[in-house]
Amino acid sequence: MYSKGLPVKKYQFLVAAWIMPLLFSAVIFAQVEVSDANLIGYSLPVYSLMMPEEYLNYTISCVNGSLWAKVDGTYPLTKFEIEGQDQAPWTNTEFTFTGDTLPLYYPTPPGTTNISLEMDETELTWSNYTQIDPAATHYTALGYWPMISTIINPVLDHFTLKIHYEHPIELVDGSYTFLYDLNISPYLWPWSNKSTAYFNMKFETDYTDLQVNTIAIDGTLNPVDYTSTREDETEAVTLQLVSEYSKPLLGDLLISFTQGELEQTKSDFSGSGLPAEYAIVAMILVATVIMAGYFSLKHRKVRTKTE
Repeated sequence: MYSKGLPVKKYQFLVAAWIMPLLFSAVIFAQVEVSDANLIGYSLPVYSLMMPEEYLNYTISCVNGSLWAKVDGTYPLTKFEIEGQDQAPWTNTEFTFTGDTLPLYYPTPPGTTNISLEMDETELTWSNYTQIDPAATHYTALGYWPMISTIINPVLDHFTLKIHYEHPIELVDGSYTFLYDLNISPYLWPWSNKSTAYFNMKFETDYTDLQVNTIAIDGTLNPVDYTSTREDETEAVTLQLVSEYSKPLLGDLLISFTQGELEQTKSDFSGSGLPAEYAIVAMILVATVIMAGYFSLKHRKVRTKTE
């Protein structure tokens, strides 16, 4: 599951990255800072984050003959101090941080574009972390994903992180497939023991054979209930995934479907701006006119020679 032959610190980074899609870098730095705090008698406050809810909006559309997903994620986060809670302060130090600066890392599907991040409506700068460190990738059921990074400063008691990005949808074994990295365990605590992810997916393209599953670490698929409603030319699919403290993780969300036959044909002629049936008829008419003109001209030449 993880890259082999990496230094211990990088291996720890990748383990944490698989589990925690937002608080990656804090894991690494917090381990050092917590140790320092321990040496001086817990003089430094140690924090972590709670996220009772997250909201994911997807728009699936056909762009220049290819299927793309536009993703808007909203993450309301609450900072809390570990010490003083109903749990020994250092039993879960992997997911803690100190100080007022929090580096965050976020995995993105291959080919992702139009990335933007905000904290409470303030735009955040970001960088391609995998370009800086090519070994820093994130494992998913669809392969290793690159990661972007940003820095939160200051870390407020309550803040909302938003991210927007767009990515092409992969064709896997004949089905269009995309994945959302759901793992939530770092945000689950005895005093915040449940987190719900709300998904709203708008399909602006026809589809059939929609499959909605969670995929576990070992590749096991578990079906997920969803509801769908149609309005005009779009269809909305909604679902919820609830994660609970001390219970097995659900895994990532895996969506697969087949593009509708009519829409697939349209995409082949996306540059013409015409439905496929009209494009074919137009091509036949043009060919007929050309052939008629050719035989008419040949007939005239024959008559001229005869005369």
